[in-house]
Amino acid sequence: MFVAASLECLPDRSFEEAIELLNDLEFTAVEIDLHADGHIDPAALLTTPEEVVHRVRHSHRLDISGYSVELEATGAAYYKLFDEICKFAKATRVVTLTVPSAELGTPFNEEVEHLQRLVDLAEAQGARVAVKCELGRLSEDPDTLMVLCDNVHGLGITMDPSVFICGPAKNKNLDRILKYVFNIHFRDSLPDKFHVSVGQGEIDYGKWITQLEREGYDRALTVHLPPLEGLDHRVELRKLRRLLESSL
Repeated sequence: MFVAASLECLPDRSFEEAIELLNDLEFTAVEIDLHADGHIDPAALLTTPEEVVHRVRHSHRLDISGYSVELEATGAAYYKLFDEICKFAKATRVVTLTVPSAELGTPFNEEVEHLQRLVDLAEAQGARVAVKCELGRLSEDPDTLMVLCDNVHGLGITMDPSVFICGPAKNKNLDRILKYVFNIHFRDSLPDKFHVSVGQGEIDYGKWITQLEREGYDRALTVHLPPLEGLDHRVELRKLRRLLESSL
């Protein structure tokens, strides 16, 4: 295992500024957001793919632990762009693609078909898809995640322990879904606050690392904490990096 940081931690900085800050904080790996409103607009892959590859892969020395993918396109245009992202992942030697699950209320079979299509496109390029745990979506419940992964061959999970401290599934057992974890996002949380200062919440990082090791997990521990009013963001990022590294 190794420690990475998500660029989603730095929404107010440009891609170059965010990479420079992570370098200054001594991170060695980064998860890059491919969002229309994020650091890299995935739509550019349809027009200037070589420029995007150069910017993302060759303009810095950080390892890329994965891509977080959120697309505005719908229908056939969505899958066309996702296919380009999978080719981009192959060109930049990245395996893990994190995607959101559908919102609560979406028909289950519809979501299974959608995620299976994404997994098939990714596997054709040597990549894999992990659905992100999020409140307000199907992925907020571990039982639903289990059924999704059982029904979508090759699907994994980007685990977010905070979801299972703050959400409606906080008393449910997570052991059954640990074997599906492809990525994990860390911050610190309390039952009534999704994000608090590192060390002031209930996330037991050492326990999570031990449980993942038991499942043979050998991938990124991703720092995923956006700025919080009243806290020095650089201090929080550095604190969590050091805490995770000391637990390895």
